[in-house]
Amino acid sequence: MSFLDLLRGKLKNSNENSGFTLSLSSINDFFGRHYQSNGPDIAVIAYFICMKTLAESMGKLPCYIRDKDYRRVKNQTSLKLEIAPNDRQTASEFWTTMEFERNHYGNAFAVCKWNAKTGELEGLHRMDPRYVTIWVNNTDDFTERPFYYRYQDAKGGKDYMLDQRDVLHFKSWIKDDTGLVGKAVREILYSYFSGDKAAQAFQNDLYQKGMTANAVLKYVGDLSGPARKKMLEQMKEITANRNDRILPIPMGWDIQPLNLNLQDSQFLETRKYSALQIAAAFGIQPNFLNDYSKSSYANSTAQQLSFLTNTLLPIVRGYELELTRKLLRDDEIKDNIRIKFNTNVLLRVDPLQQADMLSKYVQGSIYTPNEARAKVDLPPYPGGDKLITTPGGKTLEKGEGGENK
Repeated sequence: MSFLDLLRGKLKNSNENSGFTLSLSSINDFFGRHYQSNGPDIAVIAYFICMKTLAESMGKLPCYIRDKDYRRVKNQTSLKLEIAPNDRQTASEFWTTMEFERNHYGNAFAVCKWNAKTGELEGLHRMDPRYVTIWVNNTDDFTERPFYYRYQDAKGGKDYMLDQRDVLHFKSWIKDDTGLVGKAVREILYSYFSGDKAAQAFQNDLYQKGMTANAVLKYVGDLSGPARKKMLEQMKEITANRNDRILPIPMGWDIQPLNLNLQDSQFLETRKYSALQIAAAFGIQPNFLNDYSKSSYANSTAQQLSFLTNTLLPIVRGYELELTRKLLRDDEIKDNIRIKFNTNVLLRVDPLQQADMLSKYVQGSIYTPNEARAKVDLPPYPGGDKLITTPGGKTLEKGEGGENK
């Protein structure tokens, strides 16, 4: 059975559906503006850096399943989450794509492909957010109102109606009035993006003109239409060769440039402020934008920790909850089995700090020596699976279930 056949059901006739639909385009006027989702916003450098930082941060995080004793579970689902969710993407590529689309479009979608016989997860496949709509049934009580995902396959030309339990939906923190559709930050920051694009276009135009501003041409002569047109053609001919640093001008002409002082107009300061405002909306600290004007090595490290705590952890928490409730059975969830991301990889420090930290963890009986060796990619040592405790010189051995003997 093909993947398309495994997608739940084909689109029913619209007459058989009573309710309303929600799409990305239907919330464009949420803030009173129509916004093109495929616009060149990624060309705004501050926005590009923010998207890159968030997407690559999610791509760095290993995803795994842990049981109630905090041991990692190895099964078909965990292999898909850790290694390759599908045949076309590695886990890193998949999570990077999900986070990019969650921010850029406000929503990221993936359909779960299940084995019809064994019930095991066979893969997670991305769905383009631009072709996903949400169909909501409005005939039932609002607390029990079901909804479905409609995916219009742009390449295959088919429509599919998918049960919500078979679709992973990662959405931004701000949503429409139903709470089902996320909204992209770039739509909210429309005015900042417009100003930044205009500033970039002005700067590019200034560079192309050799940093020369507009000028006023004073001359003695007729100002009628034909005479003015002839004079402008002459001026264009004189200035056509931009390699000439000296311009010959006819007698009676006087050129006065309109001086444009970028420093006096605070052009750079305004652009910097706009970039910092865009970054702040994403929870990105200035050092990620290479702004170290008020930073030192110490507070740059603190900013990295702040980024993890205040920006990334809420996002990771949303991913973990969505994956846990969609990919695990009810009995597994009741048994305290969870899907987690390892955020410790973002806090890797220099070798001296890492050695000091691991030594304290081993001495404090938090890690066994072999667990500490695994953190630095070293093989286990015989007899290193014992917890060492300082009080009384006792040595506690880790039991098979994770408890201490």
